[in-house]
Amino acid sequence: MRSLLIAKREFFTAFDSPVGYVVLALFPALASALFFVLGPLFLVGETSMRDFFSWIPWLLVVLAPAIAMRIWAEERRSGTEELLLTFPFQLGHLVLGKFFGAWAILGVALLFTAGVPLTLELLGDLDWGPVLGGYVSAMLLGGASLAIGLYLSACTSNQIVAWLLGVVVLMFFNLIGGAATTSAMPPSVGRILLSLDFGEHFHSITRGVIDFGSVAFYFGVMAVFLCANGLVIERRRWS
Repeated sequence: MRSLLIAKREFFTAFDSPVGYVVLALFPALASALFFVLGPLFLVGETSMRDFFSWIPWLLVVLAPAIAMRIWAEERRSGTEELLLTFPFQLGHLVLGKFFGAWAILGVALLFTAGVPLTLELLGDLDWGPVLGGYVSAMLLGGASLAIGLYLSACTSNQIVAWLLGVVVLMFFNLIGGAATTSAMPPSVGRILLSLDFGEHFHSITRGVIDFGSVAFYFGVMAVFLCANGLVIERRRWS
């Protein structure tokens, strides 16, 4: 319950600055434009959202750090982090609450893209299994991306630095699969790198069948980076 109170505060605080509005406007607009304008929808004549979801990992590389960058960095810069830590909340409540608040913002941004599948349904017979799988996968990938962004936000008081670090780290996790398939890469190392690739797990769920291994991977990433987030704040509190 306490985590939900913090999540509610974090969700509405995001709209005290233009960033929240920009994310809610930019994410659906870019995703829809890339799909309808640049995608091959009208060329192939197929009512499928496969190409729509292929853009989501790359959009999250930019937008997930934009959501997360201010959440801890601004608290530290403005000096309110010390006050926040004196409130009657456990550190875990603070970390989870801020994460759930950021995740809710992403969820609303994804909800605003609902016009895309509804439009395709009007154009033809849309298979809703892969659509639902795509949105589930986008939320899981977004949660993992936000957890990384929140950890990096906790490591600095500069929002721009937090955003840049987030973009670099997420680019790494989205491109690591390409390095795994090069001919110079030993097969055993390649399999490990491929198992860490965000896009590989993302597309395994968008096929419409829930891949529990990929679900566990994303929740594992969230758990690792949220724990790391808590450790950074705890160390700073006692120092």
